[in-house]
Amino acid sequence: MPLHFELVTPEKLVRSEEVHMVVVPGTEGDFGVLEGHAPLMSTIRDGNIEIYKTAAEKAPEIVRVEGGFAEVNEKGLTVLAEKAD
Repeated sequence: MPLHFELVTPEKLVRSEEVHMVVVPGTEGDFGVLEGHAPLMSTIRDGNIEIYKTAAEKAPEIVRVEGGFAEVNEKGLTVLAEKAD
């Protein structure tokens, strides 16, 4: 099953899509999120979000983010970033 991933900034919804896995730059260290991940809330540091669309994908899509929060719940992963490129 895919993971529902949303990336939001104060200005707009940057992403809303189904993906295999997302690696988030948490302030305590990077963490990967797959479908069915336990609920989690974390602050994020400036860094790169890695988006893997499929399980076979070797090179992730990279999105640069600055600050914010990440929340994992039964609906998926939402990243609320101060800025995203």
